[in-house]
Amino acid sequence: MIGIDLYGYMPVLETDRLRLRKLTMRDAQDIYDYSRDPQVAKHVLWSAHRSIGESRAYLRYMLRKYRMNEPASWGIELKSTGRIIGTIGYMWIQSDNAAAEVGYSLSRAHWGQGFMTEALQAVIAYAFDALRLNRVEAIHELDNPASGAVMRKCGMQFEGRMRQKLMNKGRYVDVDLYAILRCDYQKR
Repeated sequence: MIGIDLYGYMPVLETDRLRLRKLTMRDAQDIYDYSRDPQVAKHVLWSAHRSIGESRAYLRYMLRKYRMNEPASWGIELKSTGRIIGTIGYMWIQSDNAAAEVGYSLSRAHWGQGFMTEALQAVIAYAFDALRLNRVEAIHELDNPASGAVMRKCGMQFEGRMRQKLMNKGRYVDVDLYAILRCDYQKR
């Protein structure tokens, strides 16, 4: 499917405060703790988890993606506690175009503290330095401007608005598209 060696890949990525690592079934309670929050689920394409069983099903899905060598997400582990506070990863990777889309979610208790900026910077660096991609993009719903601020802090540039691009929770939503190119990254 992908000409890039991805998922023998998924190494642990370290930042000052975070460890990005593959998820395991032991992360079910942490995933459930933040994924059950409707505010966290509001701007992503999954619904708030109603039980730890839904969190376990998500983890089984992610483990399957790891095994199948498909684009997947890292768990965002807070080093100070060892707990998973969110996820970040690739929604898709196109080897022909050397491009990928990144998506992420974060526990509401950790919003506004720079954690997602730190995680996204690590994932962008990995995309360019290890995967040798040329383009990394991300989208956010218009009514989630904080996500756009994270993208800008990481050097991503606004490329446009896509009207009614996604169906989310029963309604079509407009999204803004941001991207960073290898040449932009190398200048930073």
